[in-house]
Amino acid sequence: MSIIERAVELVPPDALVGLGSGRAAHAFVRALGERVGSTALKVRGVPTSEETAALAREVGIPLTTLDEVGELDLTVDGADEVAPNLDLIKGYGRAMVREKIVAASSRQLVILVGQEKLVPQLGTRGKLPVEIMPLALPLCTRRLTALGCRPVPWTKDGRLLTTDNGNWVLDCPIGPISDPVQLEHEIRAIPGVVGTGLFLGMANLVLVGTGSNYQFASEMRRSV
Repeated sequence: MSIIERAVELVPPDALVGLGSGRAAHAFVRALGERVGSTALKVRGVPTSEETAALAREVGIPLTTLDEVGELDLTVDGADEVAPNLDLIKGYGRAMVREKIVAASSRQLVILVGQEKLVPQLGTRGKLPVEIMPLALPLCTRRLTALGCRPVPWTKDGRLLTTDNGNWVLDCPIGPISDPVQLEHEIRAIPGVVGTGLFLGMANLVLVGTGSNYQFASEMRRSV
């Protein structure tokens, strides 16, 4: 069994499901679409990105919005780092603000990762994305530099790229973070910061896979 198949098993009938972004999350969306198309399973999804929304429509998952439904049963998403206590860094795919809103609107957050995403301490992989309002670029650059984050704008061919929210992303090269809660507080206090890739205390279950097919290797649950 793969972690994708295991995640589909966790979806109850008539569920409201947050649909994550990125490779593992999109594999889940495809598998959920197959299940919806071949059985009587009825679900509605809230996508975390325009790309995920397009994929969900393609595979036949009916979509809804948080305005319409409020709370979700669960969200299934990926992550870029998972610490032993299940704190996460997300956002390499640039959807972290919508991902955090959808996750926070869910009773359960299920994370799908390969073993390479498991780290002893957040920041080990060396990058923390921060989404900012375009107007705030000079201010956020100065303030993040003062925090030791040395931000690098997300660009392609010399052009600043925008998120689905119309904002910009600063990638902050970092090392292992000694106090993620404090860092999150300091970054979020900067005017113009919309959100960070730090997802602290949010994940309930992490399914860990191996290989390109995410064969099930282990699962990690948040201790109560």
